[in-house]
Amino acid sequence: MSEELMERTARSEKRRLFYFIGVTTGQSSIMKVFPRWMEALGRPDVGISGVDHLLHDSRETYRATVKRIKEDPLCVGGLVTTHKVDLAEAAVDLFDWIDPYAQLTGEISCIAKNENTGALEGYAKDPISAGLSLDAILGEGYFSRTGGEVFCMGAGGSGTAITLHFCSKPDLADRPGRMVLVNRTPGRLEKLEAMLASLQTDIQFELIVNEDPAENDSIMESLPPGSVVVNATGMGKDRPGSPLTAGGVFPRNGVAWEINYRGELDFWHQAKAQQDSHNLVVEDGWLYFLHGWTQHISQILHFELSEEKFSRLAEIAAPLRPRLKQRIKSKELYS
Repeated sequence: MSEELMERTARSEKRRLFYFIGVTTGQSSIMKVFPRWMEALGRPDVGISGVDHLLHDSRETYRATVKRIKEDPLCVGGLVTTHKVDLAEAAVDLFDWIDPYAQLTGEISCIAKNENTGALEGYAKDPISAGLSLDAILGEGYFSRTGGEVFCMGAGGSGTAITLHFCSKPDLADRPGRMVLVNRTPGRLEKLEAMLASLQTDIQFELIVNEDPAENDSIMESLPPGSVVVNATGMGKDRPGSPLTAGGVFPRNGVAWEINYRGELDFWHQAKAQQDSHNLVVEDGWLYFLHGWTQHISQILHFELSEEKFSRLAEIAAPLRPRLKQRIKSKELYS
């Protein structure tokens, strides 16, 4: 069933609509997971509707989507993926309230309606969901144990959220001594620099404008063992390719985190090819997907997300997780 037909059906039945704003929403596992979660949560009256925007779409188009959510009595709210920063820049004035993380990061990933007043609220949930994912991957005291640093390729919404997560860590053992962020264009880095200026942090930051994968290789190869390398560029999902070349060498005993769980995922495959030889921990974005969606759903549908409830929802979603396959010759397969 097409997303348009699903929405028409929901409207004809007077069901509530949860909007999913992305680029290729119909390909996301959430389209299969969401109905099962709603059944488990006792909310079968809520359906999901995908809204696809072009990358860096027009201001008018983003505003039209936010107005649609705000004015539609059947819409409970929405989750925003790739367009978090662009949507905030285009439509922040349409919100009645935005949370401190949204103000600090300049992004909106969660569009909710106040349970009592109906006011439109904007939240930045990525610092929370990225933080929960990183804590699960790294464990306590990772940087004191390893002496590793962080290299994040991409300084958009997810890169900013990861930065804020590490800056917010109260324990020195959980903070890297140095973090390098690379972005293709200077705009995102300038905003990140302004955010960092408002924070008190002992992390040494290096912000680099670069779109040459070979230069990213050089930066990565200069990292100490145990370092964490993150692909937050969208390459391998929203855009083809990888921010690294095929010859890039990952840090020994380090961590490679691809924040997406679907798509070609070239970066993930590059890391998997070195997993044994470099003793790498290689993670995709499935856990990030789970934390992100459950954080947004609990905010929009107004319920407390306990550890037990999260575990139950993760268990329900597990059979629907796409299966990654290793490369066969030069081609990636993804089912």
